[in-house]
Amino acid sequence: MTRRGLGKGLSALISAAEEVSEGVMEVPLSAIVPNPDQPRRDMDEGGIEELAASIREHGVLQPVIIQPLPDGRYQLIAGERRCRAARVAGLSTVPAIVRHVSEEERLELALVENVQREDINAVDEAIAYRTLMERFGMTQEEVAHKVGKSRTAVANTLRLLTLDTEILNGLREGKISEGHARALLMAPEEARLEMYHRAVRSGWSVRETERAARAANRQLSPAVPSVSRETSDPDPHILALEDRLRNALATRVQIRHSNGRGTIEIHFYDLDDLSRIIETIVR
Repeated sequence: MTRRGLGKGLSALISAAEEVSEGVMEVPLSAIVPNPDQPRRDMDEGGIEELAASIREHGVLQPVIIQPLPDGRYQLIAGERRCRAARVAGLSTVPAIVRHVSEEERLELALVENVQREDINAVDEAIAYRTLMERFGMTQEEVAHKVGKSRTAVANTLRLLTLDTEILNGLREGKISEGHARALLMAPEEARLEMYHRAVRSGWSVRETERAARAANRQLSPAVPSVSRETSDPDPHILALEDRLRNALATRVQIRHSNGRGTIEIHFYDLDDLSRIIETIVR
């Protein structure tokens, strides 16, 4: 199966498509059906209007990629925003590259285009990664290679899917940022939803959300906290070290010590998360 172009940017994708097609052709918009594997579920209408204005003035500067269907129509592989904006701009046709691809390649192309444009919603990006893994049996390492990102970046994005559905919807809708969502992942699972509500209600910054997550971790730690030899109060130095480790590893961390000796407890949520943490520590 040909893999040229994947993970190397949209220009490489188009070059690869042109090698197996007859070049760019004008295709009626009415003959193009949506891609069922489109990773981006939500598109900013304001952005579509801006793109439509640009298309009215300059035309569609970059061709969409399509594949032929048995009924004479074409299925869109990449270029959903351009097709939508072209319709808004009143065009009847768009420049397109026709390419014959497998189901896996279609999903890869749609994902790579959106991820490398850096305007895909983080939740949709995570769902697309999971789809590649579940549908085609890819590992996180293989997904990372396809989209041109590090395995750690892919793992961190996938971790967002462990958040409550309400939190994911809030991230999609822009109520919180991806930074807020990552901060919530640092909190105990049972505290995240209430913390999300407080963050939205109070307009917390990412840093404020991180502080709340660390405080929730300390509150739900075992009854015997980190102590020094001289006092039963939490050791500020140890608490600061815990905070540094939580920020670095993006997970719960507890340090227990007594008489100069102790243990570090690092939480992980599945084997992929364990691999991510180990990679972070040993790199």
